[in-house]
Amino acid sequence: MVQVKVAGVAVDAVGDHVILLKPVDALPGEGRVLPIWIGAQEATSILIAVEGAEAPRPLAHDLMRAMLTALDAKVARVEVTRVEDGTFFAEVTLAASGVVTLDARPSDAVALASRTGAPIFVADDVLDEAGIVDITADAVEEDAEENVEEFKRFLDDVDPDDFRE
Repeated sequence: MVQVKVAGVAVDAVGDHVILLKPVDALPGEGRVLPIWIGAQEATSILIAVEGAEAPRPLAHDLMRAMLTALDAKVARVEVTRVEDGTFFAEVTLAASGVVTLDARPSDAVALASRTGAPIFVADDVLDEAGIVDITADAVEEDAEENVEEFKRFLDDVDPDDFRE
């Protein structure tokens, strides 16, 4: 298992929401990131929690957190355990008078972990199978700067006669 953090919540080219999970010790633009497509409500819930904001009315994940607090239980950890045919599976481990592990959708598990401060883990084989190379804004910006420098060198060396027929 690899411990991850929410690296971002985004909207893809067709308007679907995706959470990006990245190993906590990986630098921006390095390693792999795990994209998991989720619903709009779950994306909003995760984004609110990650940004430390509060919804005007409690969301479902706020209710879950309140129920756990009322029952003197806590979220010990969240795990994205497997992926089958493009569907991700997760588990939430709760600790109270004992330990219980519950099946969950990754979006709900991550939203709950984001509210409670519980660590999030991804199985190594899930990250290997479904993870993609991390291309962050910093990495894209570095590539853009490199391209600009290359273009400047081209302009310095270009001869207008090269473009005449």
